[in-house]
Amino acid sequence: MDMALTKPTYRERIVDKKISQLLNVFGALCIEGPKWCGKTWTSLNHAESVVYMGDPTNNFQNRTMAELSPELVLAGPRPRLVDEWQEVPPIWDAVRFAVDQGPQKGNFILTGSATPAHKGILHSGTGRIGKFRMRTMSLYESGDSNGQVSLAALFDGKLQPVATGDVNLRHLIDLTVRGGWPGSLHVETPISTELTKSYLDTVVYEDMYKVDGIQRDYQKAILLLRSLARNECTVASNTKLVKDIQEYDNESMDRNTVSNYLDIFHRLFILEDQPAFSPNIRSSIRVGKSPKRHYVDPSLAVAALGVNSTMLLQDLNTFGFLFESLCERDLRIYAEANGGKLFHYRDEKDKEIDAVVELSDGRWGAFEIKLGANQIDKAAEQLLAMKKILKEHEPAILCVICGMSHIAYTRKDGVMVVPITSLKD
Repeated sequence: MDMALTKPTYRERIVDKKISQLLNVFGALCIEGPKWCGKTWTSLNHAESVVYMGDPTNNFQNRTMAELSPELVLAGPRPRLVDEWQEVPPIWDAVRFAVDQGPQKGNFILTGSATPAHKGILHSGTGRIGKFRMRTMSLYESGDSNGQVSLAALFDGKLQPVATGDVNLRHLIDLTVRGGWPGSLHVETPISTELTKSYLDTVVYEDMYKVDGIQRDYQKAILLLRSLARNECTVASNTKLVKDIQEYDNESMDRNTVSNYLDIFHRLFILEDQPAFSPNIRSSIRVGKSPKRHYVDPSLAVAALGVNSTMLLQDLNTFGFLFESLCERDLRIYAEANGGKLFHYRDEKDKEIDAVVELSDGRWGAFEIKLGANQIDKAAEQLLAMKKILKEHEPAILCVICGMSHIAYTRKDGVMVVPITSLKD
């Protein structure tokens, strides 16, 4: 393929391999994800031509042409990238129709930073248009993990003891505050905070309206974003969020409004919950079904809270939740690169596992996430206790993901210990 469209400073992403595979399976591929996560640059790495729906040239000529006759913007060398296709929803049906005209695969790549209303779309595209979720960068992709330990290798029981390098607490905090946004990699941390605050402002004052044309209460949206940040990495219900807003902000917000706004945030891909894990247990254990709340990147929770690196350094309890979110962001990316999914576990007795990675072959691993190395022993004890509880469908691996650790190794009890700054897919 001619790589002329690839940006000169493009950093290879873990999803590049998956995108290449899917383009050989489907006639078109739709890549979804939050704004600014790198969808366009990654798609250009696989495209032969491109049309931008958001290009303001000649009074948004591309958008006007697509609205008048969607098939006109599809003309060009293939794979043809249609960036921000949701700006003109009829493009979807035009792509589906074009794909139906021949057996060729990989004709089009669509990128979208919002899920549009179904109005104007007649067909689902099933079998013709594959869908793929893209996220912000993991620490390995941004160059902040040395990748000495592979998640795939852990499941194969391969973990040789290795020194992974010193870790600085302030640096871990800065990585969380900065987030995995490609455009922030070389930006100083205080400035990156301003960028994520601006990101949320755009969500509230512009993007929410664009999704469905309904004007919502800006202040209520801001209150809910703050509440979600206070409950980052927890299983807070909608009712809990309502009470949280009342307690911390002395404002009222009903459950229907919370539900409606949460739906919009999910459609804008700024939230991505971590579902509950249900192992195949033939016993009386009752498993919780509530997902853990997550911003798609922990930096958004930092922005919603209005804190910075110095404040988090003085409040390690709050940072502990944000660090867990950072690790689970990376685990999700690494798991999906291996055909797996990320879950969490909680039973009726509040016994829990921070993160569960389940592979497509049914093997699953239990992960506890701890900031300090002094917490490793306790985390290992918890994992071993959970292994006994789940003995009818026990995990393939037990692992502690740690922040302030500089060695990857397997303990005598069989529990693996891996610094997050050494992990990759």
